[in-house]
Amino acid sequence: MKTLKFFFIIILFLNIITISYADKEDQLVIKISKNLRCLICQGQSIYDSQSDFAVSMKLLISKKIKLGLNEREIYKQLIDKYGEWIVYDTGLNKNTVILWGLPVLLFLVGGAIILKKLVFRKF
Repeated sequence: MKTLKFFFIIILFLNIITISYADKEDQLVIKISKNLRCLICQGQSIYDSQSDFAVSMKLLISKKIKLGLNEREIYKQLIDKYGEWIVYDTGLNKNTVILWGLPVLLFLVGGAIILKKLVFRKF
C-alpha cells in the first residue's frame, strides 16, 4: 500500500512539472506571436489571425521553442527570412535609431527654445 502511495505521488509530481513546463512554452509562443505581423492579413498579429500562414507560424514557433531556441534566436531567424517588417517592436538598431532618436531630439530642441524665451525675455 505504501508503494502505491509513493508511486501515485511520483506520478502527480511529474504531471505538475510537465504542466508547468508546457505552460511556459505556451506563454512564450503567445508572447512571440503577439509581436509578429501576419503577412497575409497585414492588420493583425500572428496571435490574432487565423490564416493558414499564422497557424503555420504558431506551429513553427512552438517547434523552435521545443528545439531549445530562445526568443531572441527565433526573432533573428524570422527577421532573416521575412525581413524586419514582420516584427512589431523592432527595438533600437542601426535602422531605427533615427525613428527612436528624433522625438527625443525634437523634445530637447523645443525645451531649449521655450527655456530661452522664458529666461532671456527682455523687460
